[in-house]
Amino acid sequence: MRPLLYCLGLAMLLGSSLACPSACSCSTKKNGKLLAECAYKDLQEVPKGLSSNVTILTLSANRISWLGQGSFAEVPEVQSLWLGYNQIGVVELGTFAFLVHLKNLDLSHNKIADFPWQDLRNLSGLQILKMNNNRLAGLPRDAFHSLKDLRSLWLNDNELTTLAEGTLDNLPSLSQLQLFNNPFNCSCKVFWLKKWTENTSVSITKGGSTLCVAPRRLKGRAVTDIPDHYCVAPSVQLTYLSNLDNTVTYDGLTLTLHCSVAGSPLPEIRWKIQTSARRVEINGPNVARDGNVKQSQERFLVFKNGTMAIPNFSKEDEGIYTCLAVNDVGMRDVSVNVALAGSENPAEDLLQDDPQASHLGGQSCYKGDEMDPSGAGEKLVIVYHMPRESKSRAGGAVPQVHLGTFLLALGIMI
Repeated sequence: MRPLLYCLGLAMLLGSSLACPSACSCSTKKNGKLLAECAYKDLQEVPKGLSSNVTILTLSANRISWLGQGSFAEVPEVQSLWLGYNQIGVVELGTFAFLVHLKNLDLSHNKIADFPWQDLRNLSGLQILKMNNNRLAGLPRDAFHSLKDLRSLWLNDNELTTLAEGTLDNLPSLSQLQLFNNPFNCSCKVFWLKKWTENTSVSITKGGSTLCVAPRRLKGRAVTDIPDHYCVAPSVQLTYLSNLDNTVTYDGLTLTLHCSVAGSPLPEIRWKIQTSARRVEINGPNVARDGNVKQSQERFLVFKNGTMAIPNFSKEDEGIYTCLAVNDVGMRDVSVNVALAGSENPAEDLLQDDPQASHLGGQSCYKGDEMDPSGAGEKLVIVYHMPRESKSRAGGAVPQVHLGTFLLALGIMI
């Protein structure tokens, strides 16, 4: 009796492990992997009744249009999943997240515009990912960062106009990449890709077909042929302009910093100010040509030519002043630490305090390409505030200089 029960139990177990939907053909490969072949069956959804032991699932060339969280709940052990040549346009978040044994995923030749890239974070063993011939217009910078074993990535024949710098980082096993037939806008935002291709050992299939659609001057040209002089990383230099040798106003000293930048495209100038009481960020000029100042930032006057002025500079304004130069190729910044002290002989006392310092107008503070990234290289600029009762060298009272006159003078420089 016991042998009979044992045989029946074994038969039930084997029957369960070989469960197969009527539309599919299931078999065990020589390597012991269970194959469920469901291609070319005119299926509109993932079939139910698949064995939990399936490791290879082929669903190519059907009419599946939607994938949800439960679509592959029955096959948690699947290692190869072939879904190419369907009509998939919707992929819900969580569809692939639990398929941690997945090594090959083919979603090519579908209608996917939005994809749950977060699902890939759990697929650290993925080796082949085919997303070609879809409608992808973009993807996040960290889409593939968890795929340490990824060897082959197919993104060709999509609608990608750009790729964020760093998209292909953290892929130590990558050996094949396909990007051709995408309408790349070859602004300097994709210049990194040119440099990446020059230094990588990855095989870029049909690299010459990875062409620019825009801008007009580069249309039809390979992304790898973007001229170097079109895209130059920013450089920045910060100068401290002093009026100590000229005039001192009853209203106090006006601190003036000038930020000079270079690069292609011409970098934008931004300022960051950190004092003991507040943090201010100014993204662009806040003084118009007519002299009007945006009320929210009127304490710090930023002009189009890269000059910043702080009228009536006081102890409250002490802190770190940073100029940033930003373009599509990168960013550089340079900072100065500004402190305030009082003296009737500023030039003489300044040299006594710091023999390396200078109060001369236009003295360079630091070059951005030499800047210590840790900030340890910041120079200290000491601004001397003349006492109110100070006299001019000629012995007369110092005339008051109004802000309006100062704005007019800077306006000529813009």
